[in-house]
Amino acid sequence: MHTVVVGSKNPAKINAVREVFKDDFAVTGKEAPSAVSDQPVSDEETRTGAINRARYLVEKGAEIGIGLEGGVIDTEEEMLLCNWGSLAARSGAIYVAGGARIPLPEEIAAKVRSGEELGKVIDEYSNQTDVRKGDGTIGILTRGMVSRSEMFSHVVKLLYGQYLYDEASV
Repeated sequence: MHTVVVGSKNPAKINAVREVFKDDFAVTGKEAPSAVSDQPVSDEETRTGAINRARYLVEKGAEIGIGLEGGVIDTEEEMLLCNWGSLAARSGAIYVAGGARIPLPEEIAAKVRSGEELGKVIDEYSNQTDVRKGDGTIGILTRGMVSRSEMFSHVVKLLYGQYLYDEASV
């Protein structure tokens, strides 16, 4: 059986990977440093955090490392929720994919701009605890139509698909 290690203990991220890597893979979660800020505030920073997590896992012995990172992008018009993922393989290959983007309500965006972390802000906004471990901000803002795990699952499918494409080409 092959192993996949997710660079997080967050159930939403681990479940997203388990959803995609089903039968032939044992999926586990392990804390992995992103080496970016706790609240990534650009596509580049969010993407970099995902790559750093995936690479770290392979450096520590994982067959396949998956880094998943949520962040925000502040544009002139609005602040958007974003997410990125990376798959690192023992071969040295690195795959990257980005996912959904939706605007944040201005009252949430203002607090994030002032330096608060989105996870804490969305807990307060929704009057819930640990939203990031469940439906996530995306789940709150879509009334449960898309959960955080589903959002990341799409990115993981993009990563795994790239990996499979390359493996078939070898």
